[in-house]
Amino acid sequence: MPTEIDHQWMQLALAEARSAATRGEVPVGAVVIVDGTLVAAASNTRELAADPTGHAELTAIREAAKVLGRWRLHDATLYVTLEPCPMCAGAIVNARIPRLVYGATDPKAGAVRSLYQLCDDPRLNHRLQIEAGVLAEEGGALLREFFQKKRSRPD
Repeated sequence: MPTEIDHQWMQLALAEARSAATRGEVPVGAVVIVDGTLVAAASNTRELAADPTGHAELTAIREAAKVLGRWRLHDATLYVTLEPCPMCAGAIVNARIPRLVYGATDPKAGAVRSLYQLCDDPRLNHRLQIEAGVLAEEGGALLREFFQKKRSRPD
């Protein structure tokens, strides 16, 4: 069950997503929290950095590992506005993150619940607690508005 604190941290992830949209990036935001403290916040940077791995989750995980000085994020919660893709779900498992909270589902690329279930696949060496749908409508609306505007603009 999501808590009030989950909603608060997801609001920060949504702010990151809004920031991405203003830069022409797909509006996805992520934050990493350890012991109630913000460790990292990020948004998509694929266009800006010309980097296919520039997903909000990966950037936030990298930054958290750098700040904490370790790759095992065994005490972190990752909040992300959109269900992670296979690449990001794999990174979450490999970073040993114990809890993921995400907003909107991604029926085209979701690898947590929609298309695949990588984060709790018993064949992998790490599984995590998953809380889906936190502020999903807000995150989904950001994505719908972004792509609607993108489709209506002539290139």
